[in-house]
Amino acid sequence: MVGKRNVSPGTSRRRVWRTRARGLALDLSPLRERDFRLLWTGEIFSEIGSNITLVAVLLQVDALTHDPAAVGLIGLVQLIPLMAASLFGGAWIDRFDRRRLLLGAQVGQAGAAGVLLAGAFLASTPLWTVYVGAGLVAGLSGFSLATRSAMTPSLVPADRLPSALALNQVMWNSAQIVGPALGGLIVGGLGYRWAYGIDVVSFSGTIGAALLMAPHRPGVADPDEEVLGSWRRLGEGFRYLRSKRILQATFFIDLIAMIFGMPRVLFPVLARTRFGAGPELAGFLFASVSVGAVIAALTSGWVHRVTRQGTAIVTAVIVWGLAIAGFGLVGGRVVVAMLLLAIAGGADVISAVFRSTILQASVPDALRGRLSGIHISVVAGGPRLGDLEGGVVASMTSPVVSVVSGGILCVVGAAVLAWRMPAFARYRTGESTASAENSPS
Repeated sequence: MVGKRNVSPGTSRRRVWRTRARGLALDLSPLRERDFRLLWTGEIFSEIGSNITLVAVLLQVDALTHDPAAVGLIGLVQLIPLMAASLFGGAWIDRFDRRRLLLGAQVGQAGAAGVLLAGAFLASTPLWTVYVGAGLVAGLSGFSLATRSAMTPSLVPADRLPSALALNQVMWNSAQIVGPALGGLIVGGLGYRWAYGIDVVSFSGTIGAALLMAPHRPGVADPDEEVLGSWRRLGEGFRYLRSKRILQATFFIDLIAMIFGMPRVLFPVLARTRFGAGPELAGFLFASVSVGAVIAALTSGWVHRVTRQGTAIVTAVIVWGLAIAGFGLVGGRVVVAMLLLAIAGGADVISAVFRSTILQASVPDALRGRLSGIHISVVAGGPRLGDLEGGVVASMTSPVVSVVSGGILCVVGAAVLAWRMPAFARYRTGESTASAENSPS
């Protein structure tokens, strides 16, 4: 037949593999949107600086005290201002220009990092200055993150929201590779002053992006309404959440994973005692989690095809817990330890993409700031509670017992939640949370 071409089996297989590879590749189309691109690019630099400080604070408290409980106390010091700012800030996010709020929050974060920098210049840094600086950084970062989260759904087309959230995960976790690795090297080679100073300068990235973005006013029924009665307005967000058990489940399962399965507070002491290394390895342990997260996010082109999002979240959290427990059991084999942390990070980013998609796709814009604030208080507060839990358990038993028991409890907790809240486990893409909760098992 004229025009007919013979295609060899080898050529056919190569085409199949190319098609599959394209299906896995990260969807970059949200970056075509100007304001999303500006925010995404600026955040890379600011987040790198923030992660340098995250590692530096833990290393500094460990160096000052050599006490896992004192290092874990950073979590409690950061939790209170973080929750206050992210929860009560939601009412402001739902009323005022979100671009201006983001700009103010970033300037405030730079000032908070300046407190840590000032303490590092003292001849003998008092422990309380590190706690105060860490608390201020956490509070302002919680408000900043809630603002960015509320902005994202209106920066991209609705059908590309999962891809935009995956891109955000790539950005955040890339920063969590570079930042901690640099943080360990900078502290080990140059000291805390350089670490905190770089963080102060890094906020210019998001500040510059916010200055270039268009105003971003929330969609509200009465834009002239005063922001009064923050308790009342916050209560509106909690009342909405109270009737949405599937949304509640996305918060609960993340708390389970982060409170029991997040061992980051123990990285400095494990680097020092188990692996016989210094700040540099502690930074690389932090970075290992994010290496896995970035790999998972870069191959996340398939996420928009997943329909059983609840099951995907439960599975990802179980994988996270198993990998963390394995990390606690590998002894001094540092390469295997870092590989298991990478597997855990990959599972965590998949969970985060689907949890964020369920939240952002189901919440009306007029409530998005308050629900984003509640979400950020969970997402950012959970690891702080995990810091406290991990440090206290390690102080009472040992760092290894703390890590292994936390991973096991994470697996058990995820399984129990799926059993007790079956509507969450069977939730499907595009299904309203109300209909999923009322549908038969």
